[in-house]
Parts: sequence; structure tokens; C-alpha cells
Amino acid sequence: MDAEGQQKRKDGREEEEERILMLEQSWKPWPKTRRKIRGCLEFVKRQLFRVGDDWYFLFALGVIMALVSFAMDFTVSRMANAHMWLYQEIGDYPVLKYLSWTMYPVALSAFSTGFAQSITPHSAGSGIPELKIILTGVILEEYLAIENFSAKVVGLTCTLACGSTIFLGKVGPFVHLSSMIAAYLGKIRTSVSGEYENKSKQNEMLVAGAAVGVATVFGAPISGVLFSIEVVSSHFAVRDYWRGFFSATCGAFMFRLLAVFNSEQETIMALFKTSFKIDFPFDLPETFFFMFLGAVCGVVSCAYLFCQRWFLGYVRRNCFTAKLLAEEKPLYSVLVALLLSSITFPSGLGQFMASRLSMKELLTSLLDNHTWSALSQNASLARPLQVDTHNLWLEWWDPNITIFGTLTIFLFMKFWMLILATTMPMPAGYFMPVFVYGAALGRLVGETAAFLFPQGISSEGGSSLITPGSYALAGAAAFSGSVTHTLSTALLAFEMTGQIAHILPVILAVLIANAIAQKFQPSFYDGTIIVKKLPYLPRIRSRHIGSYKVTTEEFMNTKFVYLPRDATFQEILSTVTSTDDSEYPVVDNAETAMLLGMIQRSELIKFLQTQDDASLPHKAQGEEPPSAQTLEGSCAISPVTLQLSPWMSLHQVHNLFELLNLQRAFVTQLGKVVGVVSRNEVRKAIEDLANPKAAK
Repeated sequence: MDAEGQQKRKDGREEEEERILMLEQSWKPWPKTRRKIRGCLEFVKRQLFRVGDDWYFLFALGVIMALVSFAMDFTVSRMANAHMWLYQEIGDYPVLKYLSWTMYPVALSAFSTGFAQSITPHSAGSGIPELKIILTGVILEEYLAIENFSAKVVGLTCTLACGSTIFLGKVGPFVHLSSMIAAYLGKIRTSVSGEYENKSKQNEMLVAGAAVGVATVFGAPISGVLFSIEVVSSHFAVRDYWRGFFSATCGAFMFRLLAVFNSEQETIMALFKTSFKIDFPFDLPETFFFMFLGAVCGVVSCAYLFCQRWFLGYVRRNCFTAKLLAEEKPLYSVLVALLLSSITFPSGLGQFMASRLSMKELLTSLLDNHTWSALSQNASLARPLQVDTHNLWLEWWDPNITIFGTLTIFLFMKFWMLILATTMPMPAGYFMPVFVYGAALGRLVGETAAFLFPQGISSEGGSSLITPGSYALAGAAAFSGSVTHTLSTALLAFEMTGQIAHILPVILAVLIANAIAQKFQPSFYDGTIIVKKLPYLPRIRSRHIGSYKVTTEEFMNTKFVYLPRDATFQEILSTVTSTDDSEYPVVDNAETAMLLGMIQRSELIKFLQTQDDASLPHKAQGEEPPSAQTLEGSCAISPVTLQLSPWMSLHQVHNLFELLNLQRAFVTQLGKVVGVVSRNEVRKAIEDLANPKAAK
């Protein structure tokens, strides 16, 4: 009977709601038809969401970013071809050729900087350092706003159209763009499903967005997920694994499928095809050359990271450049672009740096399986007037300085040119340039090894010719991995080339390079965070610095303000006006200071705003004056779910802050609040351990 009664009451409520809805919308045409259509749509939504709403939004994220990536590559290719056509068709006029070569990237750099900065200042740079900050729980206003999407897309397109002259990529900005779309789709998902928006759901979409950003640039879903995890996350929830893989796979598949539809390829294949030997790819003694290459990449990456971080800070400290970056950002980009394009002018120094090749052609040529030093012995060689796509290695050949000379000049010049380019305030990525630079470094080592051992290295099983292209592959993975402090670059190199014949020597080189770089320098993205002074916790690099011996009571803040639960209006007003804390501990009373909970500053301000002025006469007899109203009876006190102990080690506190994305925590001893620890205290404690003060 109870069940029947409940069902009747439910049916009655539905009929009453339907009748009220008809009365409210009776003035609109066709109310019954509209009601039926609305009911059908609700039914379809319920049936679709039974599978899981995450799948649809993750699929949409991958497809949208694949379309954006393909459209951007298509546009950049046409703009780059227009630049080369203008340079070649202008005739044998040195001044005009110089102007056509330099003014094109200068104009694009100025437009990229000016357009992006006019809409939002958050569009400049890579975007990965700021995303790392957001995933730790820090709120960066307007950074993921969808309004910034167009500024980043247009600015990045112009940056990439500058080609290898500026020598910048698109991985970092694309991660930022994908995160914007992910955040926007997350809001749509919340409104459609009717769920309460929370930080955990937002982070799940952002992690998937970072994976999609990498996957849709290289068409590499597996390494895209792993690279995004290594770069943007200090701790990763395994439950988010499938989201990243599903969305990245959809994006990578769609990106490669569009290339087939555009007749760029016959079928879905690797982005950079190679022709390395598979049956006997390398001889065992070559492993030592790969290990040596890893050590070289580690040392060079340390020098690069130190110089880049120092120069980026110097540009911000120098009066002239700081003023330009503050007031005339496009002018700064123009000056840098003019210098870089003048150096890469093909009739000048650029002829020794393969400056006529695009970023993709540079990497394709460096991965060539032929030995350039052997090919260059042909006396009838001549560099063609236009780039020969079937013999890209000719752009590296010069009869006066040989292949070794051009590779050395390229490495020396691009080292400081890339550092200078990273200071330009426009949307740009910095992963692809270091990937190409590492490939050139590996190519030089491989060509040297092939020159020293032209018949290969003899061993018990015979000898095999050395393939310099395999060293370029290992160098690209090792150098980019050491710069970003990631190991997934090895897998990325395999997915980009479609072969894993050199998996062991490449991983060996990546491990050695990472071991050296992580020992002496922070990663490229962490270095940017340090220079920009973003609120990010540094890593505790090793246990020998004593992080287990330092306890919370040594670095906690003991000068904090708390509120007793019977705090009056005047006490609350005095606390809010004299401090700027975001939250306050609530204690039993001032004598015992037993922690009861916490209250947000916004709640206190709301409480103060809703109270009548104490000087006004009270309307009702016996009404409690504002000065007599207490905290406990007027505000909602939140419980404290996590408390730190004074004897907890710095290592434990650091792990808790990173794992739970904490911004602030209270320290209690036997229930009594004795201190407060925020990210500032933890960061300062780690810095003091890494750089101990000299004893007085």
C-alpha cells in the first residue's frame, strides 16, 4: 500500500507540474508539440548519458583540436610557400632578396605579438608552465578563458609561418589551446548534465587536454599522454589514464586522417618516414657511441638551460629591454626577428645553416639514412637554385667547409639564436626547436663515427655500416628529453618515425642525458616558472639534502591570527581590516586555542556587510545589537580535514601539498593550533636546504 501511495503521489506531482507548465507557457504557440519535443530530447540525453557523458566530450575535444591543428599546418604551409616564392622570383637583386627574406618574418612577428597582446597578455609564450601551476590548485585568472583562443591561434599561426628563421614550434601553445577547449567543454558538460562543478572534474579535463595538445601536433597518442603527464603533473591519478588515451587517440587519428583526405599521404603513416635497417640496425660496439651521445646531450642541455634562464632574467632586469617588453612588445619582436632573419639570409651566413629548409624539412634531412660525408665526395655536386625535396642533404653541403663544418656552425649559431627567440613575447613553442637541435647534434656525432669507421665497427659477427640518421634520432630524443626532464621523448621519436629498431640505444641515450640534466639544472618549464616567479613548489631533488631531518616547527609561521568562536562583530572587523589572509582558524577560546574549524575571509566579509551599523537605533525591542553578535551564531564554520604535526618532516609536508593541491594547512599540537604552513613557507624551506646560509 505504501508503494502504491508513493507512486500515486509521484504521478500527481508530475501532472500538477505539467499543468503549471502549460499555464505558464499557454501564450506560446503549439505548447503540446514543444512539450513533446522537449521530452524527446530529454529522453535522448538520458539514453546517451547512460554510456557516460565523458566519452562524448573527450571525443569532441580530440576532433576539435585535430581540425585546428590541421587547419593551422595547412595555413602555415601556404604562407611559407608564399615566402619562398617571393624570395626566388624577385630576381638577382641582393638588396631586394635581403628585404624579401627579412621583412616577411619581421612583419609576421610584429603582427603575432601585437594581435595576441591586444586581446590578452596570457597568449604569449608556451603556456605549459602556467598550466602546471593551475593543476597544483592555484587559480590564474582568465588564463583558460575561451576568449583567448582566437588570439593564441592567430598569433601562433603567424609565428610558425616565420619558419626556421625564428626557429620556434607549436607544442606548448597547442597544449594551452587544448586546455582552453577542455575547460570550456567541461563547463558545457556541467551545464548539460546538471552536476555540480568541482575542481577534480576540471583537472581531469585539463589533463586530457594536455595529452590531446601533444598528440594532435605529432600524431602520436601514446607518447602524447606520457609526455603530458611528465611535463604538467607532479602526481597523476590512474583513473584519468583512459581519458587521456581515448581523447589523444581520437585527436591523433583524426589529424592523420585529414592528411589522407587532403592527398598529402596515401594512408595513415608516421609523420617523419625513415629507411633505417631493420634486420641489423646497429652493431653492439655502437652502444658506446650512443652512450657518449647521451652524455654530450646532457652536458649541452645543462649549458642551454643555464644560459636560457639567465638571459631571460637579464632581459627582464635590463632597463632598455624591460621598458620595451613593458611598453613596446611588438617593437622588441621586430628587433629580434630582424637580427635572426639577417643571420639566416641564404646568401650570407644562412648558406652554412640550411636556412632554406623549414622545420619539418630540417628534421627530415637530419634523419636521412645515408652518410653525407661519403656522398659529399662526389666532385660533380652542386647546390640547386631551389630546394630539392628528394636530396635535402644538399642544403647542408658546402665544398669549402664540408658537412662537419655546416653542422658545427648550425649548432653554434642556433644555440644562442634559440635562446634569444625564447624571449620574444608572442605565442610560440620551444619543444620542436630543441628536438631538431638534438637531431643535428646526433647527426654530427653519427657522421663523425661513420667517418672514423667507414667500414663499420668489426666484431665477432662481422661488421655493419654506421647509420648517422639513427644517431640523429637518438640525439633528438636525448636532448629534448634532458631539456624538458622527460623520458617519453624516446617513445615520441619512435611514433614520429614509425620505427623502433633502435629502441635500446635511444632509451639509453635519453636516460644518460636526463641523469646529467636533472642533477644540475631545472627543466626548461621549471626554469621559466622560476624566472616568472610563479607560485609553484620546487622539487626536492634528492634525500641527501636533509628534507627528512627538517620538521614543520622549524619553518611554520607562528605569527598568525585566529578567531575564537565567540568573536564579536568588532573583533571580526578588526581582524579583516588588519590582515589579508584568505582563511582563518577558529578556536574554542583565546586561552586554550583548541582548533575547531576554519572560516573563509569571504564569509567574514559577507557577515560584516549584512550587519546593521552599530550606531543606528534598533527596529525591534530586544533585537541583538551587531556588536553583541558572535561568530559561531552568524557564520558557517568549516571543519579542518587535514592538520599537520609540528614533528612532521619537510619531505612529508611537501608530498601532502603536491598530492592534495594544498594552499595552506594548520599545525596543531594536542589539538591546539600552534602555526600555519602555506606554499611560501614550504618553498622557502626547500630553497634554504638547497642553498644553505653561511654560518656566522
